[in-house]
Amino acid sequence: MLTVLLTATLSAAGCQDTPAEQTSIRIATGSPTAVYYAFGQSLAAILNRELPDVHASVVITAASAENVQLVGSGAAELGFTQADVLPTSTAGSPAVEAIARVYDDQLHLVTTGGGPVRTLDDLRGRRVSVGAPGSGTEITATRLLEVAGLGGDQVRRTRLGLDDSVAALGSGQIDAFFFSGGLPVRGIADLARRSATRIVDLSEWTEQLRARYGQVYVSRDIPRSVYGMDAVTTVADPNYLIVRADLPAPLVREVTRLLMDRRAELAAAHPAAGRMSPRSAIVTAPLPLHPGAASWYRADKP
Repeated sequence: MLTVLLTATLSAAGCQDTPAEQTSIRIATGSPTAVYYAFGQSLAAILNRELPDVHASVVITAASAENVQLVGSGAAELGFTQADVLPTSTAGSPAVEAIARVYDDQLHLVTTGGGPVRTLDDLRGRRVSVGAPGSGTEITATRLLEVAGLGGDQVRRTRLGLDDSVAALGSGQIDAFFFSGGLPVRGIADLARRSATRIVDLSEWTEQLRARYGQVYVSRDIPRSVYGMDAVTTVADPNYLIVRADLPAPLVREVTRLLMDRRAELAAAHPAAGRMSPRSAIVTAPLPLHPGAASWYRADKP
């Protein structure tokens, strides 16, 4: 459909013999060992294969907060973000809209298996990575530490991305790190295979986060089957695929169609992608759905 539209546009301009100009779609993702990147890589491959006049590519970023900035400024066309990174009102915020709610992120508090960190309060006075600057992890972790009375200098904070956090924990430079991602996070799974690792239960803090920062937060389990560690319950919040608000509706409709129709292929790249459904995808508050996405859901959603 998109190819037909572009061809018709060129014909109307009297350029029937001119090849259609390719549309660039840059997808803002995250760390190469985290979910956004795997999801984005698979989505880019699908778009490149099925939309002849589109060239899709992924951009490695610090994740959510940076992704919102990149899409809003026009430096990327699509991006992934946690819901708690978004403003509660879109007034005066970057010009982004939603294509879909894609899955829920679980906040991991990761430490060594034989180490002293067994509860959140055990972080007091210790060296902890709260996530890379511009990441959703940093926002969620900072909020969690505040509600737990560990704000200010109660924790010796550093700001590292996933890969650097894994390396720093392994070398003893930090005592624990936070990372927010869909299950499983490959970087954490790789760490758990190499050495004894623990994920700390954070279930008691969900309601306090909801009370102070809003209802996006929920409790979700991390089963033993995910990383081979004891099962825990942690804080989770939704992830959205966002889009530049000024992207043409026919293009966004096609992206939405492929996102939903190719869920099995996306899930093969990462299981989190398989948790999407047209019914849950439209729940994107506070962001509105892009008109192109909304038109696909209205026409095709059961």
